Amino acid sequence: MASDRIFGLITLITAVAYIAAATQIQTNLFSGQFLPKLFPLLIGAVAAISSLVLIFKPDPDPEWPQSATWLNMAIAVAVLSVYAVLITPLGFILPTMFAAGIISYQIAPNARNATLSGIGLSLLLFALFKYALGLGNIVAYKIPTLASLWDALTILIPFVGGH
Repeated sequence: MASDRIFGLITLITAVAYIAAATQIQTNLFSGQFLPKLFPLLIGAVAAISSLVLIFKPDPDPEWPQSATWLNMAIAVAVLSVYAVLITPLGFILPTMFAAGIISYQIAPNARNATLSGIGLSLLLFALFKYALGLGNIVAYKIPTLASLWDALTILIPFVGGH
């Protein structure tokens, strides 16, 4: 019960900060005064309302996940963080293949099926984004330099690099 209220309070603070940041979005004459801010404001409002529900109507007896579940969630967050960083220097297909394969393995621990899922998802998503949706700026693959990989990975390491 107290854990729901603490989480609700943290979420409320985050939502208010998100809404405050959304109001600072610069607009121009062509996009209108409010349109670029609308989606972030809606996300912040939904998060704030959800956090208020957690604060004022917490679960009487919450069941926390087991330690193995926490480990799986941490692995998924790490995989997706590395994926977000490596998609620029490596292109779309290779990072998506590894990320989808690792997360598929977490869902159902079968190496063969996870490998096929990673390959299939990366190729199908690339075809969908590039050809069906017409997103022409997606690059299939790149051959990175060591410097571009280091620049990408330093984003994950605080206080490293010149950025």
